[in-house]
Amino acid sequence: MINNLRQTDLDSIDLRILAALQQNGRLSNVQLAEKVNLSESACLRRVRLLEEQQVIDRYVMLINQGAIGKPGTVFVQVTLEGQQQDKLQKFEGEIDKVEEVLECYLMSGASDYLLRIIVRDNDDYLRIHSHLTGLPGVQRVQSSFALKTVLKKTELPLNLVTANR
Repeated sequence: MINNLRQTDLDSIDLRILAALQQNGRLSNVQLAEKVNLSESACLRRVRLLEEQQVIDRYVMLINQGAIGKPGTVFVQVTLEGQQQDKLQKFEGEIDKVEEVLECYLMSGASDYLLRIIVRDNDDYLRIHSHLTGLPGVQRVQSSFALKTVLKKTELPLNLVTANR
């Protein structure tokens, strides 16, 4: 679940640390310190502070979804029968159990949720679609298959962040 955190004041060194770790989360502290021109102890202290402040959310490895047999991406709009808090909570509790759902957003507008789902093929999506339509409170499911990935980024644009310290 994504939290709405208070924006943390970041200086230019913090931004350099974040940029380096976004490009390569496997950097050792020694390598990172060298890259951002800090002592190893100062660098480690800053990274730990960024983790404590939840600026660094977690460290992950990205896997090529085609390499694991799930080359397809489907964007799914889900509309519930109502938007009462209990209906939203039930749906959110169940959607988390569907492994192929990589992202789920509560939306404004015509539909209640937008999902990003990875699939092997159409038959695989039919199985998932069947499951989605059976979830609590689901009224309508509208699916759009991605034909081609044009752009997919994992790095947040730190150049837009103003260094405050």
